[in-house]
Amino acid sequence: MLQTYKNNPKPFLHGVLLIFIIVAPFWFPNFTTQLATLWLFIIVAMTWDMTGGQMGYNSLGNIFFYGTGMYAAAVFAISLVYDVGDYTSAFGGGRFDFTDQQYFTGFIFGSLFAGFFCAISAFIVGYLTFGLRGPYFAIGTLGVAIAAGELVSNWEWVGGGQGIVLPVYPGDLDDGKIFIYYAFAITGVVLFTFLNWLYKTRFGAAMNAIRDDEEKAEAMGIHTLRYKLITWAMAAFFVGIVGGISAFQLISFEPLETAYQTINLGIFMVVCVLLGGKGTLWGPIIGAILFHVIKEVTWSYFLGWQWVALGFLIVVTVVYFQDGLMGWLKTKKPEWFGIRVDQKEFEAAE
Repeated sequence: MLQTYKNNPKPFLHGVLLIFIIVAPFWFPNFTTQLATLWLFIIVAMTWDMTGGQMGYNSLGNIFFYGTGMYAAAVFAISLVYDVGDYTSAFGGGRFDFTDQQYFTGFIFGSLFAGFFCAISAFIVGYLTFGLRGPYFAIGTLGVAIAAGELVSNWEWVGGGQGIVLPVYPGDLDDGKIFIYYAFAITGVVLFTFLNWLYKTRFGAAMNAIRDDEEKAEAMGIHTLRYKLITWAMAAFFVGIVGGISAFQLISFEPLETAYQTINLGIFMVVCVLLGGKGTLWGPIIGAILFHVIKEVTWSYFLGWQWVALGFLIVVTVVYFQDGLMGWLKTKKPEWFGIRVDQKEFEAAE
């Protein structure tokens, strides 16, 4: 068994991680919400890296899929039981009860619907914006997210600027926190497993070819627009799902500060990837963990200076660690990544 571990430790390490993920809310019951938020950061960071790191298209508008996912899931869940216009507070509000079955049906199928809705949205938005390159693509996608937030805030049928209030988890609130944690965790594990497979396929190679030289990739016969649209749709699918889960976690949300929060989560997902390392499977995960710890510390002990600390973190990362932690480790410890280097050349480079 020891020899098997030495030859291939990945299955053992993945098993330990999976056990930790399962027992974490019971080992740390006072931090269940923080652990759920950590999963949210991990998922949005991994999905941002699909286009930003693996394909070279740095989007500032992925928050569009998060906000759209929140509203798509909420509208789907409400419409199963009530008329949405009558339900939302902008139309007078009132008392609207949900049975346990209606809550869980709305939660599960609403979140899945949000994923598919966002994937379709990604095809449409991507078809309009993937003609842009570099900073123009980033600004273009940011504009889509800002415009969507403003449009929804003026759409009274979905609550307008007042937002939507969803039903509370039917049961003990602590059980509800654990339920939400597992919803995020299952989505994250499925996404990690999917990406671990995808990045080893010809599709993953095509994504990297687009990043390295798009014109050359097209000359090699790769239909670059098709790959870009499919990749963004896959990323949007998972972002839409976690948007739906977040809608039920927050219970009450509004468009500008919660759903389409371009200066919070929209920036956080990029910082997570930059911290961990773009274009790697584990970089966004490690970056999300680091960022979440830093965020919790600064938001708890340096309240009022937390945005200064965040800005300082971004500047230091961009200036001194452009390849993130994974890139830095790959340079310092190439043998950890299975890279064989000549020791004399390595010492000379040092």
